[in-house]
Amino acid sequence: MKAVVTVVGVDKPGIIAKVSGLLFENGINIMDISQTIMSDMFTMIMLIDLTDVAIPVAELTEMLEKLGAEMDLSIHMQREELFRSMHRI
Repeated sequence: MKAVVTVVGVDKPGIIAKVSGLLFENGINIMDISQTIMSDMFTMIMLIDLTDVAIPVAELTEMLEKLGAEMDLSIHMQREELFRSMHRI
């Protein structure tokens, strides 16, 4: 199973390190990543592989959102199935 993680907020050092570190600690591989800075706003989109995730997906979602709150960022995760089902309608 795959998921898309989005990260948006004011740019600051350590965003990529902290988000990717959290994923690594839970057995998650980053399959693709795109990031850019628009003015002072940091934006990142990651495609991740949840096949070997060490915790329930709901718990991972909460951990990412908590990290976002701690860093004053918006971090969201959506499973791939959501995107696929939207295009079948």
